[in-house]
Amino acid sequence: MPNFRMLLSYDGARYQGWQRQGNTKNTIQGKLEETLSRILETPVELHGSGRTDAGAHALGQTASFRAETDLPPQAILRALRRYLPEDIGVLALEYAPPRFHARLSAVGKTYRYRVWNSERPNVLERRYLYTVPAALDLGAMERAAADLLGTHDFRSFCANPRLKKSSVRTIQALDIRRLGDEVRFTVTGDGFLYNMVRIVVGTLLEVGLRRREAGCIPEILAARSRAAAGETAPARGLCLMEVYYP
Repeated sequence: MPNFRMLLSYDGARYQGWQRQGNTKNTIQGKLEETLSRILETPVELHGSGRTDAGAHALGQTASFRAETDLPPQAILRALRRYLPEDIGVLALEYAPPRFHARLSAVGKTYRYRVWNSERPNVLERRYLYTVPAALDLGAMERAAADLLGTHDFRSFCANPRLKKSSVRTIQALDIRRLGDEVRFTVTGDGFLYNMVRIVVGTLLEVGLRRREAGCIPEILAARSRAAAGETAPARGLCLMEVYYP
């Protein structure tokens, strides 16, 4: 049975996240599976590289699926672009090696979080930005971010209290950059826990607002408790930029 690899982007504003759910059809995975199953005239189960939250976006999500079909990737791609809603776009579709799996084969991801740091409203991009009108101390946030680099137990930055698996992850890069009135957080790691990026950003924003000291991160990590970290930044500012494979 052929194995396919898909690269896609989506505006997650009106969806209940990536993962298919029993109580709603309004998910990215659900829409894609429904459309693929109709095109290929057979049930299709799609695997994403990870589960983006309700309201979060993607520019470079990867997914994979197997299907018994004679249709070549380009024909499937044309049909997907014809039938999918405008806020879900398939950028590429190709055959994948038999053992390729979008989630299990992934070795890293990059996320970007966008903050609008101004009292002036940004109407046209409001669905993709978290507005923080008060002044932010970028130097303090950068000093705090440095303590998050490397391999740590990130349980304090996980919103799943029943997590059974290891909460050890490696953050390879965490860049904070001001572009006019926008502050961008770009983080790359080998994997991320539930809400981890949003909690990291929320904690760094508290540092930037001088509600926490720049040296607070080691103590937060050592606590291994969600209560020790900052607030979870809203999903609308988050975008999955790229997924890496060997």
